Amino acid sequence: QVQLVESGGGLVQAGGSLRLSCAAPGRTISMNAMGWFRQIPGKERDLVAALNWNGGHTYYADSVKGRFTVFRDTTKNTVSLQMNSLKLEDTAVYYCAAANRAGLAISRQEYDYWGQGTQVTVSS
Repeated sequence: QVQLVESGGGLVQAGGSLRLSCAAPGRTISMNAMGWFRQIPGKERDLVAALNWNGGHTYYADSVKGRFTVFRDTTKNTVSLQMNSLKLEDTAVYYCAAANRAGLAISRQEYDYWGQGTQVTVSS
């Protein structure tokens, strides 16, 4: 079992930046493919960004390409999502997820563990 804890959400003005972090207390996630999803009420949970075990392969949704960066810090056992040039439509609950595989995972069904989510609100 992997417990994932997100942090870093909050309120930011459009054009601003936020960094979300995902930690796994008591368990290394260095060999897990990881992903960041987001969900707004009434909609499905969509993949925003993902990376494989060593960060050598990444995936970004078209809507965030060039603005978001996903990376891991093995010394801190965390995976982070740097979000720049935030837009109103980035407002959502963001979830960290871990897959029981090392290779890149780009579908929700491939992920086995989920965090509790952190709210990101972008205001005008």
